[in-house]
Parts: sequence; structure tokens; C-alpha cells
Amino acid sequence: MYTIPGHHHISMITKNAKTNNHFYREVLGMRRVKVTVNQDDTSMYHLFYGDKTGSPGTELSFFEIPLVGRTHRGTNAITKIGLIVPSEDSLHYWQQRLMSFGAPHSGLTTYAGRPAVLFEDKEGLRMALIAAPDKVAHWETYDGSPVPAEHQIQGMGTVEITVKNMHKLKATLTEIFGYTLATETENTALMQSVNNELFGEIYIIEQDGPSEKPGRGSIHHLAIRVKDDAELLYWDEQVKQRGFMSSGIVDRFYFKSLYFRESNGILFEIATDGPGFLVDGDIDTLGEKLDLPDFLEAKRADIVAKLKPID
Repeated sequence: MYTIPGHHHISMITKNAKTNNHFYREVLGMRRVKVTVNQDDTSMYHLFYGDKTGSPGTELSFFEIPLVGRTHRGTNAITKIGLIVPSEDSLHYWQQRLMSFGAPHSGLTTYAGRPAVLFEDKEGLRMALIAAPDKVAHWETYDGSPVPAEHQIQGMGTVEITVKNMHKLKATLTEIFGYTLATETENTALMQSVNNELFGEIYIIEQDGPSEKPGRGSIHHLAIRVKDDAELLYWDEQVKQRGFMSSGIVDRFYFKSLYFRESNGILFEIATDGPGFLVDGDIDTLGEKLDLPDFLEAKRADIVAKLKPID
């Protein structure tokens, strides 16, 4: 029986790649590990930020859509991203850092039962820095970060999903993927793919009302991790046996994946750990130039002509 070892990456929409690049590299101190394009629309940048190598579980990715409008917040959406930091001392550091850059934040509070600082990026994407005392094993320190190593973001933590029907999402996570229920109230449920670990945690909030209309600063999908192609084939069958439509397996060059929507309309991706971002990159220069998968390389000149420089 296969299990889900946690989150793989999460993908968002940005209106401006240059502004986005500044916030995640210079403010949050993450490494830009890949500059590429949306493989389904090559006029669109696809940026990835993470740890030293862009390890699965550390990756925040953004599609640039220059003409996108604002997000109309609502239900049936992924509504917040938790980011793991090493300690409560780190939360105090981050309060000061966010304040110095003019980023809206909550001050020290709690989120999903843990010490946290809530904040937003320049486009209103909602995030939470969450203190977790144990080092995340799959995270590697990035020496080029403007943030000291002892306070660096260690990857994705709790991901918040707001839905009209909590029971249906709980059933999908438990009955297909083996998530367990950590805590529950009348309208919330904290689910974990790995017991007591934030890096595989999903916080469900049940909320009625209009569905969110996505725009800049909205979250497109959550990807969860699997080890390899064999596991991906297994999960493809499980998803289809449950009655969901699967995209089938798609080769994204840096990983293979499949996509499906659960009953509330939340888009999930299931993605393999490998081959990873070093398949066409060097550790010392990772993320510094435009990388294209082999099947797009012949179109490089045309693709570059449609993109505005970021740096």
C-alpha cells in the first residue's frame, strides 16, 4: 500500500513576474530554482522558488498572466499556504523583516493550533509562517539567501482549503490517499498524510457562499508527492476507481504528474519526486536563466521573443 509523503508543490497566479521575483527572493529569501514557461501556453512564465535544489515539498510556483484581474475571494478554493520556519524566535525575526518591507502581517498569533505569523504578498496571496521545532528532512539551506540560515523558510507546511462540503473533501483524502484526521470542529478538519508533520497537512474549512473567482494572488492547485512512475500509475487507477476524471499521466520533464478535481472543484496534482530541477541545471547557477524542456528547445527563439525580461 502506497502512502503520500507530503506536499510536492503549490501553484499560483501572478500578474507581474518581476514584482513576484523580488518578493520571493529578496523578501522571503527563497531560491529561484527554475525559470521556465507554462508548457500549455509558452507565452507565460512559470517560476519556481524553493530551497537550495527546489526539493519536493519546498516549491512555490507561479504562472505569470499579465492581463489577469483581481481575485474575488470565496469558498471552494485553496485559500492559504503555510510556510515552515524553525522556531518561535524565527517568527519574531519575520515580524520585523515583513514590517521592514511593508508587507501586511498579523503579528504573533496562532494558526491551526500552532504559533504563527499571517501575512500577504504584494498581490494578496495569503500565507502563514508556522513555527515547527524539528528540521524538515527534505529541506536544504540556501547560502545565497538574504535570510540567515537559522530563520530560513523550510518549505511548505499546512495548506488551507475552503469548501462548501467538508465531508466530501475529507472522504477523498482519507479513503483514496490515506490521510488521517488530527483534529476536528463543527466546520474545520485538520488532515495529515504523515502523522504530526506539517509538510503533509491540509486544513479544511467549511464555508458556504459564492465560489472564489480566481485572479492575481489566487492559488491554482496543490500538488502532492509520490515517489516514482509506478506509484503515479497506482494513484491514477485509485482516482479513476473513485469516479473522478483523471488527466492521465503528463510528462512535465522535471516530474511526471496527473490532475483531477475533487467533488468541490478543488484541483489536485499528483507529482513524482524526480527527476527534479537539476536534470537540466547546475547547482551553482540554478534558476538564473530560462530553461526549456527538450520538447520546447527548438522553439526557444520564438518563446523568448514573447517574454519580458525578469532580471
